[in-house]
Order: sequence, then C-alpha cells, then structure tokens
Amino acid sequence: MRWFASSSTTSIVVRSPATPPIFRYHEGKRTRKVSSPESQPLKAWKLTLEYDGSRYAGWQEQTNARAVANELRKAAEEILGLRADIMGAGRTDAGVHATGQVAHLKAQTRRSFAPEQLVRLLNEKLPADIAVLHAVEVPPKFHARHDAIARVYEYRYSIRKTAFDKKYVWWIKQPLSLAPMRLAAGHLPGRHDFSLFRALDSAGPRESPLVQVHSASVQQSGDLVLFQIEASHFLWRMVRRLAGTLARVGLGQLTPAQFKLLINAQPQPGCDPAEWTAPGAGLFLTQVKYPGDAGSRP
Repeated sequence: MRWFASSSTTSIVVRSPATPPIFRYHEGKRTRKVSSPESQPLKAWKLTLEYDGSRYAGWQEQTNARAVANELRKAAEEILGLRADIMGAGRTDAGVHATGQVAHLKAQTRRSFAPEQLVRLLNEKLPADIAVLHAVEVPPKFHARHDAIARVYEYRYSIRKTAFDKKYVWWIKQPLSLAPMRLAAGHLPGRHDFSLFRALDSAGPRESPLVQVHSASVQQSGDLVLFQIEASHFLWRMVRRLAGTLARVGLGQLTPAQFKLLINAQPQPGCDPAEWTAPGAGLFLTQVKYPGDAGSRP
C-alpha cells in the first residue's frame, strides 16, 4: 500500500508498512533522503540461552502458539527498533528445556553493544523462564544452525516421585536396571540409520535418517538416571524416542541386542519406538559445539 501527499514545497512517499518507511523531502531544488535499514551494515550476535520449555510449544517460531524464538525476536526487535533475524541451533519440541541453546541474532544497524549490555537488555525484556547467558558479536555469515558441528542432549529419568521437579524429569515408577541400559547405549556411537526413531515433519524438508553419534552414556546421579548423547545432528523427536526405548531396556522389556537392531532400521516384533516416545519434560539441550570450541570435534 502507498500513500502520496504533495504540496508546492513538500512531497512525502511512504512505502509498504511491512518495512520501515522511507521519507523524501523536496524543499525547492534540494532533496534529502532519510537512510533506510537496507543501507545499514548487517551485524550478527551469537547468543547462548537457557529456558524452561514447560510453557512453550517448542523453540521454533509459530503464528498460532507461544514459542521461545517468538519471545526472543520480540525482545530483540524492541531493543533494536527494527526487524531482526533469529535462528536457533536446535529445534526443541514442546515442553523441552535448554541449558545451552545457541541462536544467532542479525539486524541491519550501526548500533553496537558490549556483550554484557546486550545480555542485560535482552534479559530485561524476556519472560522469567528464558535467560540469555552469553552474547558475542560474530561475522554476519555466522549461522547458528548450519555452522554447528555437534549437539549434546541429556534426558533425565527420576527413580522416585519428586514434589518439585516434575516438569524436568520423567518419573519411572518401576525399578530401572542400569547395566542393560548402558550396554544398549554403548551401541549408539557410530553412524546409524534412525528411520525407526524419527518423526516426519510436514513443515520441513525430509532429512536423511543417517546420523553420526559421537558419544552416549547412561549414568546415575542420586535419584536421577541421566542419558547423555552427542551427535552431529538429531532428527525430529529422535532423542525422546531413544530415551523411551532405553527405558524399555531398563525395565527388561527389550534387550540391548534388539536395541542395536532398531537403531539400524531393523524392525523387531512388538517394538515401536514411536509409541515409546518419552515425555518432553525430561529432555534438555545442554550444549551446541562449533569449530574452534574447546573439545569440539573436527
């Protein structure tokens, strides 16, 4: 939509309201154009965040549901006063948490922020259950998702009922046997076909089911059993289905040998990882690794 107003001394052109307006003033023979965001340099920041995903429909921005990325975009655009590009390294599901999510924030602006200033400004705008931990200015070509070389997730099972941490664990009421769970998790490192563990996303491209897993472990810490896994990337709901299937191993309903066949796309009678998807409450994205990070893999 365009509006035109003119007089003998002044004319104004306002472009589509979808972008910040551009004004041209004609004063006799003199013409002055106010600079638009398109003429500003592109700046980028790498943000590390933590959030409680209990109230959100996931990380991914959505038009009809509350998402973590929506809240981050809203806060960033209020601070910058212009449109911003937000992208996360991992798309966590509804109810899934993060202690080490990474996102990039990009905008065309000349404004500069000290890292601690940007962290403070964003945290003042964000809801209480989302916090920016670190910020650093990076080259504009940096991409939080495409540049990442590994992600680390942790799934938390509770072996007792908890009055305070229900939103952050999956309470397994029957005793879990850790020895077979560890044997099963030991089959995960390497390249596998996780076709039986992925959910197809109609909104996105069909990814290859082949995933390179760098490490996996099952440990006990007090009343918690922790399943940790690091891989090049993860398919949609893959970690929750692995966690649910490992629980079946710990309950004696599945053997480590059967688990090994499942992670190599070999179906087993009566075994359906999709039906065994663990609740989102126990899952945390704990770290995203990039080239040059301490301990990162080539």
